[in-house]
Amino acid sequence: MKKSENEARILVLGLDNAGKTTILRQLSSEEIDSIMPTQGFNVKSIQTAGFKLNVWDIGGQKSIRPYWRNYFAETDALVYVIDSADTERIDECAFELGELMKEKVLEGVPVLIFANKQDLMKAMDHAEISEKLGLSGQNDRAYQIQPCSAKSGDGLEEGMEWLVEEINQQSGDDKAAEGAKK
Repeated sequence: MKKSENEARILVLGLDNAGKTTILRQLSSEEIDSIMPTQGFNVKSIQTAGFKLNVWDIGGQKSIRPYWRNYFAETDALVYVIDSADTERIDECAFELGELMKEKVLEGVPVLIFANKQDLMKAMDHAEISEKLGLSGQNDRAYQIQPCSAKSGDGLEEGMEWLVEEINQQSGDDKAAEGAKK
């Protein structure tokens, strides 16, 4: 299926219970009161800033993670959701993100890291999250850590605006590269 110029494929990944589905439902203006763990995947199309985002929310349970790679092809951007208050699993979270960043097929794909659950008292701040995820040496792709709360919606629009801007910039770069080849 050929995508149109103003269409993008977004992959939403992260550990189980990070808030991926809640974020997706909040962005779709859907009810968020009764969300069950994602056993496979959810797909939604979201209109934002004149863009149609086809968002793939893949379950984050340990048993599902090996299957993430089945969804990498044709991904325009990655949204990685972390539970900012889950200090016990931040190392596991960092490991999984690191593995994603090494994937050849995701090379150069912009990464939006939603630092979810900022409304909780024990949530780590931006600097601590950046350090724990080991992002300081990451300069082969655009990335942004966006503090947010899936429950209230705080920070979600700002993150998605950044993502759309990055996708637009990349598609502009691709067109310039195609023009240079001709």
